[in-house]
Amino acid sequence: MGKTPRRKQRRLARKLCEIRRMLKLSQSEIVERMGLQGELPRGSVSNFEKSRRVPSLFVLLRYARLAGLCLEIIVDDDLDLPKELIPGSAHDHLGKSTQRKRPTRE
Repeated sequence: MGKTPRRKQRRLARKLCEIRRMLKLSQSEIVERMGLQGELPRGSVSNFEKSRRVPSLFVLLRYARLAGLCLEIIVDDDLDLPKELIPGSAHDHLGKSTQRKRPTRE
């Protein structure tokens, strides 16, 4: 059986770069803010932003959480990033901000 090539998102690299710039972070700083220092070399961020490598789902989830976005906005080529990022909040796929509910401890 032959393998078919995996489809790639056309806009992923641009979105990741835009997220980092909207957060006003260097490539080293975004690795640190995602809590991935020692696991993700700064050069990997450069490779993601230049479409040389595709980040793992784990790394994409870290980008999404840091930027306050749902993962779908980052990976779906048909969806645009919001004009402004609100770190710490979650966005639905339409770009509307929603607050995450934290479980209450009894």
